[in-house]
Amino acid sequence: MTEICDRITTWFREHGADAYEGARRESVSALEHALQCAQLAEFAHAEPTLVIAALLHDVGHFTGDGSTEDEDDAHEQRAASALEGWFDAAVVEPIRLHVDAKRYLTAIDPEYRSTLSAASLHSLALQGGAMTPVERRRFANQAYADEAVMLRRWDDLAKVPGRQTPPLEYFLALVEDVVANRSTVPER
Repeated sequence: MTEICDRITTWFREHGADAYEGARRESVSALEHALQCAQLAEFAHAEPTLVIAALLHDVGHFTGDGSTEDEDDAHEQRAASALEGWFDAAVVEPIRLHVDAKRYLTAIDPEYRSTLSAASLHSLALQGGAMTPVERRRFANQAYADEAVMLRRWDDLAKVPGRQTPPLEYFLALVEDVVANRSTVPER
């Protein structure tokens, strides 16, 4: 198993059973959410890199700095930073942009806000709320914005208690394949 798979396994072993607390509380654990999100990406026939992004989009919560529930924890930036040495932009950028995708969807789709969980609504307020017209244009013109929007929609749907998914090891095999076929070797 590659070093990144060992790291992912450790992250989920140490934090996967965690339930978000307080205003950030969701109905599933961190691991259940990650597996459901990756499964939804796979069901949508997403590229393997986007399935991995779906699996790992919230690992920044595991590398947190102790921010309170009343602060934006910038978990998307921490996740991207933790992963960019191992994965190409096709994995990292949708992760980095998935919070902005929520802000974007809130701005362009009048129905979208009503689909968000209470925890997502809470974090949306901390993250800046709906995007302005200038922010929307800037977001939409970025590479991987479309993938981030897909990831965001799976993220919103991946909160079903008791949903059956493949185990983490199933998706780690995909990580192994993507890392093995990566064009550059990570610098450490």
